[in-house]
Amino acid sequence: MVDTKPKRSIAVVIPCYQVKAHIQRVLEAIPDYVDAVICVDDACPEKSGDYIKSISRDERVSVYWHDQNQGVGGAMLTGFKAAQTAGHEIAVKIDGDGQMDPSLISLFVDPILEGEADYTKGNRFWDSRSLVSMPKIRVVGNAILGFLNKFSSGYWRIMDPTNGYVAIHLSVFQLLDTTKIASSYFFESDMLFRLNIARAVVKDIPMDARYGDEVSNLKIHKIILPFLCGHARNALKRLLYSYLIRDFSLASIELILGPILLCFGTVFGAWHWYLSSFEGLQATSGQVMLAALPMIVGLQLLLSALNFDITNEPKVPLQRMIKRKSILDTQEKC
Repeated sequence: MVDTKPKRSIAVVIPCYQVKAHIQRVLEAIPDYVDAVICVDDACPEKSGDYIKSISRDERVSVYWHDQNQGVGGAMLTGFKAAQTAGHEIAVKIDGDGQMDPSLISLFVDPILEGEADYTKGNRFWDSRSLVSMPKIRVVGNAILGFLNKFSSGYWRIMDPTNGYVAIHLSVFQLLDTTKIASSYFFESDMLFRLNIARAVVKDIPMDARYGDEVSNLKIHKIILPFLCGHARNALKRLLYSYLIRDFSLASIELILGPILLCFGTVFGAWHWYLSSFEGLQATSGQVMLAALPMIVGLQLLLSALNFDITNEPKVPLQRMIKRKSILDTQEKC
């Protein structure tokens, strides 16, 4: 576990918005091996920041305030930046409503300390037994969002993309353009997209969800359209950048030709079906083949490109390369 290994600097970030009833219990459960606890009052109407200052006697706890509400992502970014500025190595984000067990922090930190991953996140879908306590609407919603996120982020082995229990090596966080990361509830999904562009290694951490009397600020009907648009935009950006700008391979050709052939075959076939059904012009065998063959080939090309994309996940943690570069730079200076 973390506390038996050489001391490394770990900071816990807690976005605070309407969590006054639960935040004290969360703070008291933070393990001793954590070096700093950064609470971000995201313009909380309950003045959670002031409440934390009044009840906490833990010297590790510090509070930052937002004048205007920036969403959970904005609060998270503020906390990560504060941890980075303070010189911490790893930042872990948990919620202040008690749904995330602080005793699991070591599970999220260990793969990063071992150099196996740059970013870890919780997965409540690892064990089917843990789904019993989860509201059914969340199970269905997360399953749908999970598939969309796989396509948009490129992390095909990652599930539960909206899980906010995450940890990151701050040297990798430093490489991300935080001005472009979504600050809303799309934050976790957008982070995965940005991490893939940077070629960071992400690892799922199995965990159970805890649900009590806390009230979620997430309104499903308000986020469905933004999530769909966000995933579509990120998928297009990732494919263009990964297969046309940064690299060009056989998969790039498949991604170009596949949609063209599929669209041509579909449009050509639909047009001749219309002529046959409503104009009485019988389609010839050649016209049928000219519609079917491009559709079949186009679909095969897209499936081949998809298979390549699935196997193209980042495999070498960025933190290793960053450390090597830092060592080489130091040697050159000496």
